[in-house]
Amino acid sequence: MSLVLEIVTPESKVYEQTIDTVVLPTTSGEISVLPGHIPLVTELDPGALQVSVENRTEFLVVGRGFARIESDRVSVLAESAIEEENIDETAVEAALQRAQEALNDQPNLVAAEVDQLEGTMRYALAQLAAKQRRRRG
Repeated sequence: MSLVLEIVTPESKVYEQTIDTVVLPTTSGEISVLPGHIPLVTELDPGALQVSVENRTEFLVVGRGFARIESDRVSVLAESAIEEENIDETAVEAALQRAQEALNDQPNLVAAEVDQLEGTMRYALAQLAAKQRRRRG
């Protein structure tokens, strides 16, 4: 048995593949999804998705979003998503720096703005961690 994983952002369909398993970064911790998983809708935190396909592991990084598991299909709807090999570390580090500066330089931010900037930082840090994992592995 296998799963179909689909990852969609507001801009495009980032990924669609038949896979063996996927590990998702949910707001309550990581969950592994195998074929035959119970139906579930869960909120995602920015982080890495670990995808197993034919004895190899792929990593993607997603921003905030939701995952729906139904039958043997996993649908991820995320603010942003990128495959590990497409991560531009220089651009990610610049985005991280801008978000940190915005948090430090503007003391009157409303809670939604702080939440958005913190989400941007978590997404950037997850991308950098994915690139570092690739160099080590």
